[in-house]
Amino acid sequence: MLKVLIVDDEMFARDELKYLLERTQEVDAVDEAEHIEEAFDKMADQKPDLLFLDIDLSGENGFDIAKRLKNMSAPPAVVFATAYDEYALQAFEVDAIDYVTKPFDEDRIRQTIKKYKRMYPDNKEERQLSGHERLALGIDESIVILDPNEIVYAGLKDGQVTVKTFDQAYTVHDTLVMLEQKLPQSVFIRIHRSFLANMDYIKEVRPWFNSTYNLLMKDGSTIPVSRTYAKELKKLLHMI
Repeated sequence: MLKVLIVDDEMFARDELKYLLERTQEVDAVDEAEHIEEAFDKMADQKPDLLFLDIDLSGENGFDIAKRLKNMSAPPAVVFATAYDEYALQAFEVDAIDYVTKPFDEDRIRQTIKKYKRMYPDNKEERQLSGHERLALGIDESIVILDPNEIVYAGLKDGQVTVKTFDQAYTVHDTLVMLEQKLPQSVFIRIHRSFLANMDYIKEVRPWFNSTYNLLMKDGSTIPVSRTYAKELKKLLHMI
């Protein structure tokens, strides 16, 4: 059962988002809150799974909610839903799973719900589906099984392909092109001829030189973004 709480001080924005969420037919309950204290009261009472959170809440700041959530034992996942597109990087720094802008697009909302369900499978059917999507990677004389969600990035270094998780770096037999075909394209993006990045683990985008960037990943790794792929990355992160 997927329960959603919308936190927005604009009634029409809440109504629009609630309508689109219900149209997905993947959300079981949608509730609303107009301000921060009401949101926390409803979170304590109803324990929603997913929070659609505006940034500007009549003088209050949606980022304050996101920071306070970290003190909860089982906080809901956060999606920022706002009219502003310039806070996307800051949103991911507080571990938001997505960032959608007003006016809301129905297909975009559907993508967000699918992303949440992929990241937080909560029933047997979804866990089994996730299991079928695991990767079998040839490493030396053995095979390592990884869930794509464990992978921070994949890159070509010194002529060898490395798959990096939070805990370990694996040198694999697959080419980067082969990995790109196996990994879910909704999550992994090409950022350089030698690197694929998991969008969910991008912590910071740092300008470099000549319109290139470096990505600081949530595991502490730094990987390059070439000019060829910078525009698409900025588009996906709502930086343009």
